[in-house]
Amino acid sequence: MTPNTAHTGSTPTSTDVPYRLERVGIVMEPEPGNDLEAEGVLNPGSGRGPDGSLYLLPRLVATGNVSRVGLARVEIADGVPVGVTREGVVLAPDRGFERGANNSGVEDPRVTFIPDLGLHVMTYVAYGPLGPRTAIAVSSDLRSWQRLGPVTFSYDDELDIDLGLFHNKDTVFFPTPVAAPDGTLSFAVLHRPMWDLGETKPGEGVRLPAGITDERQSIWISYVPVAAVARDLSELTRWTRHRFLAGPEFDFEAVKIGGGPAPLRVPEGWLLIHHGVTGVIDNAFAQQQKVNYAAGAILLDADDPSRVIARTAEPLLAPETEEERSGIVPNVVFPTAIEEIDGQHFVFYGMADSKIGVARLLHT
Repeated sequence: MTPNTAHTGSTPTSTDVPYRLERVGIVMEPEPGNDLEAEGVLNPGSGRGPDGSLYLLPRLVATGNVSRVGLARVEIADGVPVGVTREGVVLAPDRGFERGANNSGVEDPRVTFIPDLGLHVMTYVAYGPLGPRTAIAVSSDLRSWQRLGPVTFSYDDELDIDLGLFHNKDTVFFPTPVAAPDGTLSFAVLHRPMWDLGETKPGEGVRLPAGITDERQSIWISYVPVAAVARDLSELTRWTRHRFLAGPEFDFEAVKIGGGPAPLRVPEGWLLIHHGVTGVIDNAFAQQQKVNYAAGAILLDADDPSRVIARTAEPLLAPETEEERSGIVPNVVFPTAIEEIDGQHFVFYGMADSKIGVARLLHT
């Protein structure tokens, strides 16, 4: 496998992505007096329960920046999400790999229902002793979650690097199997490696895979063979055949990009709603105050999702409302979930790390 190289000033990809986002409103905000939500509700996963009801799995941030994953049934009026009913906490940082001496949390869940498994697969950030790492849990009902543990990465000699050394965020599975580059039927997963090893071990600095020249954080794709998962469900945590997918290319992505909700199969291919970041990141682990997060879209090839066929040069949604511009981290639109309601798709997104908004996905 020859790794793709990051964008280094070549002609930008086609921008013909025939979709747009239209704000609908706020669906969830911190509950007054609830200590578990004192520092925000944000960045939810989502899914349909056994009864067909739509649920969000929001990140709940308690005092001290400790995150849990909650469950909230979405209230719908005239085909539009208008609010939620809280149904408790379904995942808390109560495992050693989710707790450090000065930090802990289970953060930013992405949830993909994979029909071939009959399971909701949650990828989440386990904020443990060495910082943010990806972990996986699975559920049949959205309420009881079985942890499969932290993700590991197979070594690829052509990349000349161990991806397991790096912090990793913005991970999400595709809903149906696809062909890996070598033709193996696989579950594909997107992720965002963070190349600065100095965040874990001061002085180590930035390390890049062979063939990659741009150190800005980008979207990668990896694969898990379907046959391996059929033998052992825990194989979902063992990612293989890694390759660069897409890096910062346009002005609204100047600092970094990352994946959002599970890719959606559309007539044009796979639609990935993603985020792009501008501004200045002072400290990777601190709550940022000098950044701007906006939502864009990337179209991936239907048969080979490691191939980008189009992407937006301008954001589909940028922080413009008061709720998006003012909060724990100002100027943030952070899409993390997409669901269909009465034939219409809606994207749920974090608003300034404080509230949860929803936007209608429209074909143009």
